[in-house]
Amino acid sequence: LEKEGVHVSYGVEKLKTHVKLALVVREEKGKLRRYLHVGTGNYHSGTARIYEDVGLFTADPDLCEEAASVFNELTAQTPFEYEHLLIAPHNMRERFVELIRREAENARAGRPSGIRAKMNQLQDPWIIRELYDASQAGVPITVNVRGLCCLRPGVPGLSESIRVFGVIDRFLEHSRIYRFENAGQPEYFIGSADWMARNLNHRVESIAPVKDPELQRQLGEILHAYERDNSSVFDCDPDGVYKRRRPGKKEPPFRAQAAFIERARRG
Repeated sequence: LEKEGVHVSYGVEKLKTHVKLALVVREEKGKLRRYLHVGTGNYHSGTARIYEDVGLFTADPDLCEEAASVFNELTAQTPFEYEHLLIAPHNMRERFVELIRREAENARAGRPSGIRAKMNQLQDPWIIRELYDASQAGVPITVNVRGLCCLRPGVPGLSESIRVFGVIDRFLEHSRIYRFENAGQPEYFIGSADWMARNLNHRVESIAPVKDPELQRQLGEILHAYERDNSSVFDCDPDGVYKRRRPGKKEPPFRAQAAFIERARRG
């Protein structure tokens, strides 16, 4: 790449760069316009064939401006205060904590509340404590975790309103999707980070809000499909043991990934 004149940056000292961002700057009708792709997966042809991921393609000026600042910071170490993007190790942990605590406050006030999250790993002890506190406040929480999960769901007096499950199917589950009910005005986020100490503290990560109502609807359908899945889901019990979810006697089998494949075929 460098031989062809491409500027290649090798990351930030002591931090692994794990962001999934692509920014294109074009001149259109004499003006510069930026296009941003926010992904949850790697820009890699091999993993693209075997991983499940989602992405956002947008020309939103605020997101594009802040994404440009991420690249500036990676290449020139230029600090920036992010308002819209959640960037680790800058503001991501604090913003997630704020969002979880807001749901707990809504639950205590009798307003609609809820957290639905999908990720690869759930390990960070501080985030887990915040989820336990939110559960004790009455927030319904559903977490779809592909791998390691250090949270115990359904424990009386601790996590009674939390459900944890994982999906094992044809494609490796890899997307990170976060939904916060926000008193009936849901907020959605996608990006590169799991709720792990290494992602929040020791990596450069990016999470972006998804504001478009149609895209929010699609993300909601994706999360709901995983919750409906009765054939490739393993539910976590309070004792940490996973049990495979099976269809009821008169219930037809449903696999979320199969539904996504069929939807893609229909266009």
